[in-house]
Amino acid sequence: MLVKIKKIKFVHQMIEKLKNIYFFLLNIFQSRAPISAKLIANMLSVAGADHIITMDLHASQIQGFFDIPVDNLFAEPAVVKWIMDYIPEWKNAIIVSPDAGGAKRVTSIADRLNVDFALIHKERVRANEVQSMVLVGDVTDRVAILVDDMADTCGTFCLAAQKLNEAGAKKIYAICTHGIFSGNATTKINNSYFEAVVVTNTIPQEEKMKECPKIQLIDISMMLSEAIRRTHNGESVSYLFKNMPLI
Repeated sequence: MLVKIKKIKFVHQMIEKLKNIYFFLLNIFQSRAPISAKLIANMLSVAGADHIITMDLHASQIQGFFDIPVDNLFAEPAVVKWIMDYIPEWKNAIIVSPDAGGAKRVTSIADRLNVDFALIHKERVRANEVQSMVLVGDVTDRVAILVDDMADTCGTFCLAAQKLNEAGAKKIYAICTHGIFSGNATTKINNSYFEAVVVTNTIPQEEKMKECPKIQLIDISMMLSEAIRRTHNGESVSYLFKNMPLI
């Protein structure tokens, strides 16, 4: 028993040390180089994890950093369901990517809804600071839905909303998997052209929702619980990549 307690303490100490190293490296590599992702992979393995379930990794290649099985789920089925349930004019919608890197995600959602897509080309001065934006696509009198994997400071998101408004979009929504909302992001959203900024609950949003009534939530707990159940019973998880679990 004593040996087991010492082992647990050692693992906790290792995790704390790895956390410190991770944040140190994160400050050095401003370009979000993947070395920090490999560090997290090692940290989880050392802590004793033998299977990882994730939601919308920023880069799917991160799965290759793990030496243990990884199931990377997608919020896309939940996003498509939310659009069809809560945007009455979704058939007149256009799905917009805030950058070229998200084009694959946007086209996949647009294909499932059988609507058009557009993208915004942006040139950055530095991280979270955009120099210029160019809209590729026609959003005139359409419901524009910006889709991305995460919302951090929301500076570029709000600039994109302004660009869409200037281009003649009738209504503007934003949907993200991970709502980080750092700094004064909620203030920016409150003052923006968005009808709503929709995020999943991969990160708790109770406090942010009090600060910003435009933030709405998609509950993905059923997807994660079903993935855990299927993994535990040795069933295929691939069904969840394109479908919501049946309740």
